[in-house]
Amino acid sequence: MGEAVAGCGMTSVKEFRVDEPATADSLGRGRFVFTDAYSVFDWGQMPDAIPRKGASLCAMGAFNFELLEAEGVPTHYRGVADADTGDIVPLADATAPPTEMAIDLTQVPDLPYEGPDAGYDYDAFHAAGGENYLVPLEVVFRNRVPVGSSLRRRREPADFGLDADLDIAPDEWPDGPVDLPEPVVEFSTKYEQQDRYLARAEADRIAGAADVDALESLARDVNRVVTERAEAAGFVHEDGKIECLYVDGELRVADVVGTFDENRFSYGGRGISKEVVRQWYKANDPAWVEAVTEAKAAVADRDIDDWRVLCELDPDPLPPAVVEAVSELYAAGTNAYTGREWFDAPDIEAALDAVDGL
Repeated sequence: MGEAVAGCGMTSVKEFRVDEPATADSLGRGRFVFTDAYSVFDWGQMPDAIPRKGASLCAMGAFNFELLEAEGVPTHYRGVADADTGDIVPLADATAPPTEMAIDLTQVPDLPYEGPDAGYDYDAFHAAGGENYLVPLEVVFRNRVPVGSSLRRRREPADFGLDADLDIAPDEWPDGPVDLPEPVVEFSTKYEQQDRYLARAEADRIAGAADVDALESLARDVNRVVTERAEAAGFVHEDGKIECLYVDGELRVADVVGTFDENRFSYGGRGISKEVVRQWYKANDPAWVEAVTEAKAAVADRDIDDWRVLCELDPDPLPPAVVEAVSELYAAGTNAYTGREWFDAPDIEAALDAVDGL
C-alpha cells in the first residue's frame, strides 16, 4: 500500500515527501514539492519544463486552501515551506514564492486491474483502505461550458435547459462559451489509466464509505469560495475539480485547489489555464494528439491498462517562445489572483496578449 495523497498519481507533475507515513488509524504528514514539469492529455511529464510554474501553483493552491479553511471547509493543508528558513508558515509569512506545501497524508491502496472484462477491483482497494483512504474519485464542478469542455461531447444543451434559454437547437452547442444556470457537479475516476465519467450510483460504489452527497456538497462549497475569489480578482471561474480524503467519517479536501492546472479561469473573455498548452499541441503536433487518442482506444480490449505503451509517437518539445509566454501567464495570473506580486511578470493583460500572439 502506498502512503500518498490525492494528486500524486501516474501523470502527476508534483512530487511528495513522506515525513510520517499514514496508518490505518491515523493520517501521516508530508509535503508536496511543486516542479516546473507539466502534463497534457494524461501523458505524464512532457519534454519541457515551464519556469515558475511550480511556484505559481504552490502559491495559488496555498492561497485557496487558506480561503477554504477560513470558511470552515476541512482540508489536508498545513502551510508552506519558507524558502529561507524551511519553516512551515502561512502563505502571508512566506518570504519568496514557495515551492513546497505541507500536507496531511492518507493511505492510497493499490487498485488492481483484472482485465477488460472484470475491470478494476475497488473492493480490494477499500478493504485495504479501511477508514483512512484517498477517495478514488475526482469531483468536477462546472459553472461554464467553454469550447474545450468534455461536457460538450457527453451531454446536450437541452440537459441543462439551455436550448430554451439561448434559443438554440437542443443537441447543438454554440461556438462560444456558455454559462450554466446552476453549477453542475460530476464524478470521474481518479486512479484508472483513463478517466471515466460515472453515473451517480457507480460513483457511490467507488467512493466506498465516503458518501457521494457529502462529496458533492464539499465540491459546491469549494466552487463557491474559489468563484467568489476569482470574481473579486477580475477572473471568471469556469470549472474545476477536487479530490478528497476520508478519515474516521470525515471528508477533507486534498490535492491542490483552484490553480491554473486544476481549474479553468478566464480574464476579460480570454482563457487562462493549461488549456493554452493543450490547444498548442492540437494545432502544432496533431499527429501526437491523434496517436494518444488511438492508443487510449486500443487498450480497451487488452489485459493491460497502460495505453502509453501502445502510443507510437512522443510529443514534440514546445518552442522557447511558447515556454516563455506560458511561464509569464502562470506568473502574472498568480500575481493577479492572490493580490501579491510574487513574480516579476507583466500584468495579466500583457501576458494574455503574448499567448494570443503564439
